[in-house]
Order: sequence, then C-alpha cells, then structure tokens
Amino acid sequence: MIYVDADACPVKPEVLKVAERHGFKTVFVANSGLRPSRDPMVVNVIVSAGFDAADNWIAEHAGDHDIVITADVPLAVRCVDKGALVTGPQGRIFDRTNIGMASAMRDLGQHLRETGESKGYNAAFSPRDRSAFLETLDRLCRRAKSERQK
Repeated sequence: MIYVDADACPVKPEVLKVAERHGFKTVFVANSGLRPSRDPMVVNVIVSAGFDAADNWIAEHAGDHDIVITADVPLAVRCVDKGALVTGPQGRIFDRTNIGMASAMRDLGQHLRETGESKGYNAAFSPRDRSAFLETLDRLCRRAKSERQK
C-alpha cells in the first residue's frame, strides 16, 4: 500500500505511474478535494480541515512495509516508527538511521524562522527532484514487495 500526504504533493502523477507498474494500491489523503479516479487501485480520502488531520489519518493506517510519501517530517517520524518506508517528494528517504537528524533540523529551521534569523524559503521543485523521486519510489516498491515475501 502507498499512502500519499496529498495536499500540495507535486508528484501525484509519478506515484500513480510507479504504483501501477508494481501493482500497489494507492491512497491519497487530503484536506481538500482530489481529482476522482476510476482506477480501483486508487483511493481518495478527504479528511476534516482540522490541524494535522491528514497526517493523523496516514499515521493511523500506515504500517509495516507500507510506503508513505510526505514532506512533513513529524509525519515521517511517526510512520518510520511504525515500520513504514518513507520518502519525501524529492526522493529523500527517511529511515531509522536519519529520522532523528531530519527531525532536529526541522525543529532548528522552525526556530530560526520564528526568531527571524531565516526567511525559510524553499527551493523550487526541479526536474532533478522529480527524477530522484521516481528512482526512490521504484526502489522502495521493490523493497516493500521483497520484505512482504519474507
């Protein structure tokens, strides 16, 4: 199963392409409307507009060897703790070896923005990011299938 934190996710078409190739059911979770799909392997879940509602839904449902796609580091922490394979839309993998540092850097960045030390601008999403994401998601799908067979 692939869970996508779909609000503002720039790689939805890429997720569908890779998921179809590997036969993974995909769940897009968002606070607002999503384009409906006729594909029975694609499910759209619309949650309340409450704070972190989509994150909470994903964290409750994702489990061992599922794949989660999110740019939200606190959600990545929760999913890694549950045994999910997690990547960001730029292809960055979050796992037990780096999630602590990713969380600490996120907290530091938030502190610097709150104190005015940093403007917090994010780099534009590039074709290189898209390519890295495709490669990472394909690798995670193969890994999830392999681990499920054990």
